[in-house]
Amino acid sequence: MEILRTEHLTKVYGKDDSAVLALDDVNLSVEKGEFVAIVGASGSGKSTLLHLLGGVDKPTSGNVFINDTSIFELPDDKLAIFRRRQVGIIYQFYNLIPILSVEENIALPMELDGRKVSSLDMEQMLLHLGLEERRKHLPNELSGGQQQRTSIGRAMIARPSILLADEPTGNLDTKSTSEIMELLVRSNKELKQTIIMITHNMELARQADRILKIEDGKLLCD
Repeated sequence: MEILRTEHLTKVYGKDDSAVLALDDVNLSVEKGEFVAIVGASGSGKSTLLHLLGGVDKPTSGNVFINDTSIFELPDDKLAIFRRRQVGIIYQFYNLIPILSVEENIALPMELDGRKVSSLDMEQMLLHLGLEERRKHLPNELSGGQQQRTSIGRAMIARPSILLADEPTGNLDTKSTSEIMELLVRSNKELKQTIIMITHNMELARQADRILKIEDGKLLCD
């Protein structure tokens, strides 16, 4: 069952002589429950693609459909709500709120949406993340890997349709990288979470179900 597709997705930055074609007529389909890795060098367009898939940026032309909803036809306020509920984003830098504990950071997207996280859901998420003993800790009391696990929990707590991971291990050491990848694979297999991850690391990409390559804004192979 298709959960995401793009149609002729194109992004141009600048105008006239200074125009840069960052994304060139990208057509992509992702099935529910897939783990897809998008591989490309710096400047290849992979981050631009991820931001468009998440509705963080808008295309010059083309469209993105999530669960058959044409996201760029939504008004800005409805797009913000849709994004908050249907798309979880993990960044290379954790972007945690320094004065909030682990469980408060995880619950934040739900709180901003006017919803509460049940005690059972929080317990299950902390257990899944391996952070049940760190629930009251602040970000500066955590290792880099623990901070990234917290950000993954924050992205997943609303049970989004799609989880987008933007170089999720790019700021971590080898041990923490292995732990984060194990968590992402387990989230995909056990929780049936659809994941799209961008990376420049082919070794990490091989842990996904499918690898796409992007170069100069074009999706080259599958």
